[in-house]
Amino acid sequence: MENVIEAAINTIKSIFVDEPKDPLHVGEVMSCWIYLGGLQEAKSFVQSALNTTVDNQLRHALEEDHQLGLSQIQRLQTFMLNEGVPLPAAPESKPKSDANAVPLGAKFTDDELVNMLSVKIVSLIISAATASAQSVRTDVALLFTQFQAEKMVLGANMKFMMRERGWIKIPPYYYPPGAPPQ
Repeated sequence: MENVIEAAINTIKSIFVDEPKDPLHVGEVMSCWIYLGGLQEAKSFVQSALNTTVDNQLRHALEEDHQLGLSQIQRLQTFMLNEGVPLPAAPESKPKSDANAVPLGAKFTDDELVNMLSVKIVSLIISAATASAQSVRTDVALLFTQFQAEKMVLGANMKFMMRERGWIKIPPYYYPPGAPPQ
């Protein structure tokens, strides 16, 4: 347990010590680019999803993800620009449209939308965790840890909604050969 406490103390010290920051290393820059690209792609997906669903609960979840995504995009872009890192190209925002005007064969079902959204949330959580673990600079690691925590809260809320609505399909239990079912 001492090592965990010692690591936390060292992390806190490194935040408050007034040492010059090293420049970002190539891995940290790449992590910023990858995460920002994931956020921008998710933003495009969410805007399209909002244009095709009429389910109020799903719309609320999509809007919550959209707001968090916009916040993270802004914070990450500001960080990157302050560090002198050029921003990657971003897709254009989708215009709003009437969900009832989209033909059934041209839009995803609510079940498909919620599953795609949950996959995007999970992939961003993993990307943020990887970026945090690979960062040398404490401020970069903490930025990605914050992003990860925010997406984890969103993901937990999504899982609750998905369970409540019957959108999570539980696979059958696996019993190793020779083990009796419990």
